[in-house]
Amino acid sequence: MLKKILVYIFAFHFIATNAMAQTNLQIEIFDIQQGKVIKYVQKDTDIQEEVGKLLEGITGVYVHHNPIPNKGWMMRIPLEPNIMMKNQWFDDLVDEVIIIFTGQESPYLMMFDGENKPYFFTFEGNTANLMALLNFKP
Repeated sequence: MLKKILVYIFAFHFIATNAMAQTNLQIEIFDIQQGKVIKYVQKDTDIQEEVGKLLEGITGVYVHHNPIPNKGWMMRIPLEPNIMMKNQWFDDLVDEVIIIFTGQESPYLMMFDGENKPYFFTFEGNTANLMALLNFKP
């Protein structure tokens, strides 16, 4: 199951970053246990602003051995325009953020650098506004 999820994330990331035009950017909410996208939401500027606040709240590197849980949800949020992130752990443009909700711990972020290497981060911030904008209640 874990391999299937990682393959999905990486495959979609490569498709999204290689697409010539991303005029129809959609947020995907992925149920890890079901192994499928359960909801699509059209991205807007309010959502982009909320994600920007979460990126500003990065507090450290997520250090668990297996960063992809067996249960929970992942929200893949494309960013247009891209956001430049520069802190002690990451220095690159961010074109998408994946927020991981396990239900057992605070949510955390996954981002890719320019070489498609994944990074996982903890953050301080309230995800309630983002969840309301997405009209999603786990």
